Amino acid sequence: MFARFMTSVAALGLTAGMAAADYKLTILHTNDFHSRFEPINKYDSGCGEKDQAEGKCFGGTARLVTAIEEARGRAENSILVDGGDQFQGSLFYTYYKGKAAAEFMNKLGYDAMTVGNHEFDDGPEVLRGFIDTVDFPVLMSNADYSAEELLADTLMKSTVIEVGGEKIGLVGLTPEDTHEIASPGPNITFSDPVPAVQAEVDRLTAEGVNKIIVLSHSGYGVDQRIAQETSGVDVIVGGHSNTYLSNVAEKAAGPYPTVVNGVQIVQAYAYGKFLGELNVTFDDDGNVVEAVGEPLIMDNTVAEDAATVERIAELAKPLDEIRNKVVATAAAPIEGDRSVCRVQECQMGNLVADAMLARVADQGVTIAIANSGGLRASIDAGDVTMGEVLTVLPFQNTLSTFEISGQGIIDALENGVSQVEDVKGRFPQVAGLTFAWDPSVPPNEGRVSDVMVAKDGGFVPIDPDATYLVVTNNYVRNGGDGYSMFAGDDKNAYDYGPDLADVTAEYLAANAPYQPYVDGRITRK
Repeated sequence: MFARFMTSVAALGLTAGMAAADYKLTILHTNDFHSRFEPINKYDSGCGEKDQAEGKCFGGTARLVTAIEEARGRAENSILVDGGDQFQGSLFYTYYKGKAAAEFMNKLGYDAMTVGNHEFDDGPEVLRGFIDTVDFPVLMSNADYSAEELLADTLMKSTVIEVGGEKIGLVGLTPEDTHEIASPGPNITFSDPVPAVQAEVDRLTAEGVNKIIVLSHSGYGVDQRIAQETSGVDVIVGGHSNTYLSNVAEKAAGPYPTVVNGVQIVQAYAYGKFLGELNVTFDDDGNVVEAVGEPLIMDNTVAEDAATVERIAELAKPLDEIRNKVVATAAAPIEGDRSVCRVQECQMGNLVADAMLARVADQGVTIAIANSGGLRASIDAGDVTMGEVLTVLPFQNTLSTFEISGQGIIDALENGVSQVEDVKGRFPQVAGLTFAWDPSVPPNEGRVSDVMVAKDGGFVPIDPDATYLVVTNNYVRNGGDGYSMFAGDDKNAYDYGPDLADVTAEYLAANAPYQPYVDGRITRK
């Protein structure tokens, strides 16, 4: 509250000194949309007919069309930018890859976007097809992609656009660990965002550009470090951490904008539930003298554009038979929110880990480990459709079984809890084992303790020298999310099992009505 008060006071003080030559720019922004072209429910999953009829849906591209048009109408000058991760998250991406995202981003009239890690989920090829289709620049400054021929001549580190007679510099950022959490291929290397941003700011400043906005798919914490450790940046439009910033909501992670070292940092949660609207006033020298705004919620008070609704329905026709099939029932909502599953045992994590283990238990597998980053939504009570399951598990991952030592499992759990403070997707959801972890211990230096494995109907301490059979998904087995100890050709691995979404749907059906639960398999000291 104090920080918000100080921000408001500072803004008021700066407003008093405004000059006649001040330049006003409205920055409209989205991030982490994840192909949610259709409206979502309160669990960030697909919105059913009942909720739709009762006005309980949020987001969807058709609402964004209306909201963006209205916001442009009340702005002197405006830009529309995206903080990355348009790809992945629904059957629209599974079926159309980047084509639907490109079509709708062109319709909305984006001025630029940065590359999110999920833009690399299907390698450079799909990203290249998307870039060739969109009408705006796609940016990424903190990577060397000169050796990747598909992207070397299409991606840009930064760009300059002219709005209302003024030049605006835009710089893009992608997570430094994208090589671990996506599939960019071997020809791209990622680097620290701070020197990358500073290099582009210095170049743009030398060209006479004095208003610079960073589009950063790096997370709220990293954005604050960038603001603190660089000079010349005016605004950071964030993404990746799905952070909700607000001056009025109690559950907000911080004020909108969050001001660090004079830099205005904004982010607008995810999934198109909000449209960010930051109104910035620059003086003649390009300094920010005022920055005010608030994310606008895309609820039922925002009308849906009829033509867009019709086009989305047309694109949805091939998907309907798959996703509308009821596969099970849930006795209660199944919690899968990232803010829960990436820091502790959660109901969705137990469901998915249990389902994985049940599917391969007859092969002698006794342990399941799932990365929480693979869990993308909750499921509400009642009928569960295949579409809902695919919204939770959209990545088309397959089950992978392999052999590893007890010490390798301990090392994997250490990796899993090594970045809890940053709410990273590597947090492990497990079945067939229990463990405790202590956040006061430095990462990878013994945070994990009391690892017990299932045996003969009970649990016994893990043997570091014994060999265990483990199931995970093919992404994690091949080193994704930092699980490098699972990778390699020495594990007697099989990476081509059934699709994880199918396995989970079948497990739900076999246990319907499914009763979500947590049982203390992961404890925090």
